[in-house]
Amino acid sequence: MITWIVALILIIVAQLATRKISLVPSGLQNFMEWLVEGMYEFFGEILGKHLVKKTFWFFCTLFLFILVTNWLGLIPGVGTIGYGEHSSGSFLGLASLDHVSEPILRGGNADLNMTLAMSLTFFVLWLIWSLQSLGIGGFLKHLFSGGDNGKGIMAWFMIAIFLFVGVIEVISIAFRPVSLSFRLYGNIFAGENILEAMMMLGGKWLGCILPLPFYFLELLVGLVQALVFALLTSVFTALMCEHHEESHGDGHEAHGDGHEAHGDKKDAHAH
Repeated sequence: MITWIVALILIIVAQLATRKISLVPSGLQNFMEWLVEGMYEFFGEILGKHLVKKTFWFFCTLFLFILVTNWLGLIPGVGTIGYGEHSSGSFLGLASLDHVSEPILRGGNADLNMTLAMSLTFFVLWLIWSLQSLGIGGFLKHLFSGGDNGKGIMAWFMIAIFLFVGVIEVISIAFRPVSLSFRLYGNIFAGENILEAMMMLGGKWLGCILPLPFYFLELLVGLVQALVFALLTSVFTALMCEHHEESHGDGHEAHGDGHEAHGDKKDAHAH
């Protein structure tokens, strides 16, 4: 439920920001343009100018989605209102705040299924982008080859080493969705537990005051975790695709320079 609410919020904000576009932006349009341009430059530094054009849509959406989901989960009532039991064991239709077993709304990233789904989605897109950039042969060569392996016995030794390193790399790549999902889930879930513990320690009188400093801390944690998730996924993409994209772009630029030099020679010959 919370993910649908986040998606609706992002859609509404995007529609409001682009409803009346002007050459001199102001208000919400100005803020959204500043945000998107800043993120484009940020991811462009990581991915390169060629790769960022193809992948920015995903990383920008991923960052904003995680950020809004984290912050929306801090609204009082999310994860604390629902169905459960009293400490005495009697069933209530609406449980007390500290004994909710089935919350009506819960933080999206405090659910491992949600973080794992985002990680697997990235893994599929990463595989597609890698194959598009390198091809199947280049993809396997990137994993299992170190370039020039020399000659003779040393060549076979280096091939064996790079094959072993490639197997380790494949295992590392396979575990990336798991590490990404557990990192985000663990931090958000731990933050919810801290807030709940502070509410319980505060009792009836301080239960609404004691968690306030931790709310501000969780706002920062929500921003940092969204940035870390988007940053790690973009770095993983750049490590596999960036060099090929840059060499491809440099080849086009060199080809263009060759045409310009050829044109200059023609002009000089005409003179």
